[in-house]
Amino acid sequence: MFRDFNFKLLVIDKLMYQDKVIQPRFRIADVLHAKGATGDLWKYLYEQDLLYTVLEEARQYFTDLEITPDQLAAVDELTTDGGLEIYHQCSPFWDGEDDLFDVTSLDDLALLPNLRVIHGGDEAMMAAPGAEDILKARGIAVG
Repeated sequence: MFRDFNFKLLVIDKLMYQDKVIQPRFRIADVLHAKGATGDLWKYLYEQDLLYTVLEEARQYFTDLEITPDQLAAVDELTTDGGLEIYHQCSPFWDGEDDLFDVTSLDDLALLPNLRVIHGGDEAMMAAPGAEDILKARGIAVG
């Protein structure tokens, strides 16, 4: 359904962590502990050379997560911000200083018929070619 994984993450953050429509909320620490990671999560990820990447367990979970048409229709605003909860679940120690979560395609806007505003979208969202024109044409405000 979604073409851009990072765009889907924005939608999931809105529905799961902000609006709490999708439950239960995914917690990467629970998944890693279930796999046997004990003690200091930072140390575990450091030793595995996984500090600044999207963890495969999170990628798989969020890729497979189904979002209903009704849930998609309920999304009228999105937020792009380096501090989003979903980013910390995908990459717990990501520092926001690179393009790991930049949206590179806005094809998925068609899935959100009621989207009207993207907060903070002037940076992460603008990595998509023609973003300003596409958003303007759809009547989506960015700010």
